[in-house]
Parts: sequence; structure tokens; C-alpha cells
Amino acid sequence: MIIPSIDLEQGRTVQLVGGEELAIDAGNPLPLLKQFSLAGEVAVVDLDAAKGEGSNSDLMRELCRHGKVRVGGGIRDLETALSWLDAGAESLVIGTAASPELLRELPRERVIVALDARDGEVVTHGWRQGTGRGILERLEELRPLCGGFLVTFVEREGRLGGTDLERAKSVVEAAGDARVIIAGGVTTTEEVVALDRIGADAQVGMALYTGELDLAEAISAPLRSDRPDGFWPTVVVDEQGVALGLAYSSLESLRAAVDSRSGVYHSRGRGIWFKGQTTGATQELLAIDLDCDRDSLRFTVRQASPGFCHQRTRTCWGDDKGLGRLSRRLEAILTDAPEGSNTARLANDPELLSAKIIEEAQELVSAQSRAEVTHEAADLLYFTLVRAATSGVSLEDVERELGRRELRVRRRPCVAKENEA
Repeated sequence: MIIPSIDLEQGRTVQLVGGEELAIDAGNPLPLLKQFSLAGEVAVVDLDAAKGEGSNSDLMRELCRHGKVRVGGGIRDLETALSWLDAGAESLVIGTAASPELLRELPRERVIVALDARDGEVVTHGWRQGTGRGILERLEELRPLCGGFLVTFVEREGRLGGTDLERAKSVVEAAGDARVIIAGGVTTTEEVVALDRIGADAQVGMALYTGELDLAEAISAPLRSDRPDGFWPTVVVDEQGVALGLAYSSLESLRAAVDSRSGVYHSRGRGIWFKGQTTGATQELLAIDLDCDRDSLRFTVRQASPGFCHQRTRTCWGDDKGLGRLSRRLEAILTDAPEGSNTARLANDPELLSAKIIEEAQELVSAQSRAEVTHEAADLLYFTLVRAATSGVSLEDVERELGRRELRVRRRPCVAKENEA
């Protein structure tokens, strides 16, 4: 698997050779994050904070709200580490400050220790100072305390000369059950595959920015197919993870999907197929995942009406159910309200909607039996979703916010607000 990287310096995306020489200024990181997020988590590094020469923290917090981000650079104390976890960072990348004392205070599965090595020796202070300690020694010391290691082969970083696969194997063996990410020189899909086969991920920067490594090729590199045509089965799901149908992908269709960030597949009958091009049932591509056996894909998409199936249903198994369906129906009603619709009436009468939400919340609190709780909870969810829809808030937005809160490690006290007199 690949981990695309975004290095920030003075609010801009940069790529440095050897950690010092500016090679690429790629500008605003937000468009890059949207593109790179198709591959999964993205590593975002605050170079200014790492060097003690400033901070990009406001920008990085915004990036955490727009994608799955692992944050690194300048994390040297517990308070800073916890603040990033509370801000929605999927994980932390901690470098020279990764002492056993600090790591014991943090959730192991969300900490990645960054080790920079030159010719097998751990180096610090911007790669300029040797420590006299070997990389394998440091791995064995810290592996019980973190969920992963980011190991950068400094002598290869930013030079597009290939990585050191033999040394990578030794690193994976020494890391035990901690996941290993290799950085420094990864340039080809063959290297991505080789690292994946030994149980390591490839963190890639320069090769993606220069076009040496195509994002679609990098994502699909570990895939295998037992089909004569070489296609990969592709399960298509919506934002809630509901299966919409099954399609097939090839490298050509995957490249088109990544480039357009839309649902593009390889139809056995018509070749490259841009979903919805003629019917309007288009798809916005949100994420691409490989399964555990590396022989199928999952596309997460935002599906336009009438749906995925050629029979004009939401899924190939008929119309879906649940909160996702209700949320979309409410949004549609507000766009084109039928005459006499209670939903439209509520949307046009904010005072009535507010009163109903308060009323239903009180009735849910007072409910006693299982049937009563079920009934009142359903009422409250309906009115809540109407309120969200009138503000342009989707169920996906609410779920994303809940997911961000789940990542917090420090909780606000759960106390009732006092009623104002």
C-alpha cells in the first residue's frame, strides 16, 4: 500500500532533496489532499514546526477536517500530541521526542515513531547529527509502545533512486507486530509491490509530484487477478458503506477514475465505462480500498439519482433502506416539494420545526417501554434530519463529525447545562 505525503513549509506544499534543497513547490495542499485521499490516509508533515521555525498548525487542522491525515512535525510533548489526536488526526508521527515516557501516555495504535537512518545509523537534528545507535536496536526498544514505524532511508530521500529492499526486510522483521512504512527513494510500482509483499507500506512524495509514479498505478500495484482478462472485481458502496453493485476495473479504468475522481469501470461489453455519462446517474469517487487478499477493490462513491442499477434502483438488489435513504428523500423533497408535504411545511416554518424537535426530545426522555422508545427515537431522528437538510447538512456530514469525535482521546465532561432563569 502507498501513503502519499504532503510536506508543508510556510503554508505551501513542497518537496525537498535530502531534507534541505527545494525541488518542488506544489502550492495549496487542499487539492492534493483530495486527490491523494483516494488512496487512504495521507501523511502531512509540518516542516517548519519540525525545524522550530514556525508552524502550519491552522492549515493542518483544516486538512484533518477534509481527509484521513497522519500528522507529523514538531510533536515534542504530551500536550501537543493529545491536541492533534483531539483535532481528528488518524495517527501521530513522532520523531526524536519518541521516548518511552511519552509513548506510554498515548494510545499505542495511533502512534507512529519516525526513525531517520543513514547507512543503518539513526540520525537526528535534520539528519545532520548521528546518534551512534543502529536502526534495528531502536526498533526493538520502541516496538511495544507504538503501532508503527516510519523509517526513512535518508541517503535516498528525494533522489528517485529506488529504496533499499534488503534493509527494509530487516526493519520489518525487527518491528514485530508494529506496521512499517518505508520512505526514501520509492519510485516504481515494483518497489511498492515488493514492500507490500513483505508487510510494509511505501510513503511516497517526490515520485508522485514529478509523475515518476502514477497514483492509480501505485494504488493498484499490489493487486492480483486470477481472471483471464486480468480485471479486478470492484465492489461499489455509498458513503454509508451500503453495497450498490459489482463492477470490474482495469488499470486503464482505474487511471480514468483517479484522474476524474468519478466512478469509472471496465465493462466487459463496452470497454471503459464512465458511470452515468448518458443517464445522469454519475458517481463522485471518494475512496479506493484494496481487500486483504489483494484481489479485489472497493470504490466508495457519492451516487446521484436514480441509482447504480440499470433498472433505475439505488442498488442492484433494489432500493436501499435506513437513515441514508431517509436523508436523501428529505433532501429531494426540500428541492422539489410535493403539494401538502409536511416536510416542506416544516422546512418553511423554522419555529414549528424547532417546537417539534423539542417536543419529540421530551417525549423520548419520558418513554418507558421498548416500543415507546423506538417510536419516539424514530420521530426525533426524522425531525433532526429535516433540520439538517434545511441547513444543507447531509447524513454523511453528521457521520464524519461523529467519526472525528471518536478520534478524541480527551473527553469533555458530560454534564447538563443549567437552565437560564
